[in-house]
Amino acid sequence: MKSILVLCTGNSCRSQIAHGFLTHYAGAKAVVYSAGIETHGVNPRAIATMKEVAIDLQGHSSNLVDEYLEIPFDFIISVCDLAAENCPVFPSKTAIRLHHNFSDPSKLQGREEEIQAAFRKTREEISSYCQDFVAKYLD
Repeated sequence: MKSILVLCTGNSCRSQIAHGFLTHYAGAKAVVYSAGIETHGVNPRAIATMKEVAIDLQGHSSNLVDEYLEIPFDFIISVCDLAAENCPVFPSKTAIRLHHNFSDPSKLQGREEEIQAAFRKTREEISSYCQDFVAKYLD
């Protein structure tokens, strides 16, 4: 079983969505964690947009990356540029580090329909990335 850490700035949106999809697609092949260089709480819109695809983030919490420094991760995936630039050095020298900067729908201002559309778009981008990751690294 592989261990995966998903990193983002505040561990509130993109990393939580990736955490949900990776857990779903990997099943028993991996244990997935997510963390941020800060904590902002799990974004209610992230929870709602994942509920639309039957993935429950309700029990997730926003965690600091420092909580996981002792875990020997196999993969560390950063999902925003700020986290990639500010990620601490992990003791595991064998961890494969991957990065993809997904757009941040939580920063969007405007009508509710526009914000929901942005969350869905980011959700689908992350879903595709996670499916490809599982097929490439875990199957």
